[in-house]
Amino acid sequence: MNMPSASRVSTSAVTPVVQGHGAFMRRVLQAAAVSLLLVIALPARADAPVWQASKGDNTVFLGGTIHLLRAQDYPLPEAFETAYQASDRLFFEIDQNQMTDMSVQARMMQQLTYQDDRTLQSVLDDETYAALTAYAENAGLPMAMMQKFKPGMLLTTLSLLEFQSRGFTPQGVDAYYNSRAMGDGKDRGELETIDQQIAMLASMGEGYESEFVTYSLRDLETVGDAIEDMLAAWRAGDQASLEAQFIAPMLAEAPELYDSMLVERNNNWMSQIEAMFDEPGTEFVLVGAAHLVGEHGVLAMLSERGYEIDRVSAD
Repeated sequence: MNMPSASRVSTSAVTPVVQGHGAFMRRVLQAAAVSLLLVIALPARADAPVWQASKGDNTVFLGGTIHLLRAQDYPLPEAFETAYQASDRLFFEIDQNQMTDMSVQARMMQQLTYQDDRTLQSVLDDETYAALTAYAENAGLPMAMMQKFKPGMLLTTLSLLEFQSRGFTPQGVDAYYNSRAMGDGKDRGELETIDQQIAMLASMGEGYESEFVTYSLRDLETVGDAIEDMLAAWRAGDQASLEAQFIAPMLAEAPELYDSMLVERNNNWMSQIEAMFDEPGTEFVLVGAAHLVGEHGVLAMLSERGYEIDRVSAD
C-alpha cells in the first residue's frame, strides 16, 4: 500500500538551495527516489496477499506488496512463490531499473521542487510549517535546505528515513521479484511510466498543502508503534481490515490524496490488466497492497467486470 507521503534531482533552479551540500543532497534525493515505492500495511488476519483473477481458461495473478522490508521479513508468504512459478511475465507499478538512471533523477528534481518563488514556508500555514520543521530537523534534515522541496518529495523522504531507522531497506517484494525475473529470464513490464509517477508525486497535496502535511506527519508519528501489526496485516492480506484501517481514514481526512494515489491510478491500470487475459501465457501483477482493496481497488473492479477472484494458497 502506498503511504501518504513522495524523489530526486539537481538543476540550476535549485542550485542556490543546495550549493555546497552536494553529498548531503544526493543522499536525500536518492532516499526520496526509492520512496516512490514506499508502502504501508495495517493489522489483519487471513491467508496471504496474493489472488488470482480468472475468466474462462485465462488467469492473472495479483500480489499486494510492501516495497520496504527487513532481512527478518523473509521468506515471503509462500503464495507469492506459487504465483511466480506459474507465471510467464511479471508486471510492476514502474520499471524499477530506471530508478538509478541519472536522467530520471534530473527530471525528478525539476518536477519535485518549486521552480518559482514558492517555498514550503510560503505554501504552509504557520502551525503546519512549525510541526514539519520540528519533525524534519529531528530527522536530520535542516529545513533551510528543504525549502524548495514540494510537500510530496519531503514527506516521502521523511517516510523512508523513518523506516530505514527501523531496519527497513528498499529490498522489498517488488525488488526481490524484479531481480528473480531478471535472473530467470522472465519478461517484465510496468503499469505506468516513471514520469507518470513523478507527476503524481509532484501534485501530491497541491492546493491543500497544510492538510496533506498534517495528515502525513500524524501517520509518521504513530507508525513506529504499529510496525509489527502492519507486517502481520500485509502477510495476511485481510481486505476488510486493510480497507478499514487505511482506506477509510484517508477517505475521511484526505479524499484528494485517496483519489490521486489510488483511484485514478487503479482506473488507469485496468485496461492494461484486462488486456493480459487475452495474451498468451500468464501474468503476475505486483502492486502496493492498498491498490487491491476497497471499493475502488483492482480486485473489486475486476469482480464487477465479471472476473472470478480467488485467493492463492501455497502449493
